[in-house]
Amino acid sequence: MSGLGRWSLWIGLGLVVVAVLGSVLALVPVAVIAGILGGIALVMAGYDAVYNALGRAELRRRAAKVQREREQGR
Repeated sequence: MSGLGRWSLWIGLGLVVVAVLGSVLALVPVAVIAGILGGIALVMAGYDAVYNALGRAELRRRAAKVQREREQGR
């Protein structure tokens, strides 16, 4: 996960905690706004994680393809 993904994850989790505390303390507007922003941050972190995982998988596929080609060329 990149730096932005980590930041998004921690900010998202923090905002979700704020949303829960806001709902417990009956601060509905704070809870709604923090919940929406926290959800957006968590979605951004998830997207970043999936994007990086797919990039690593593509690199592994390319390396395996090169390895197969080298073995067949011998």
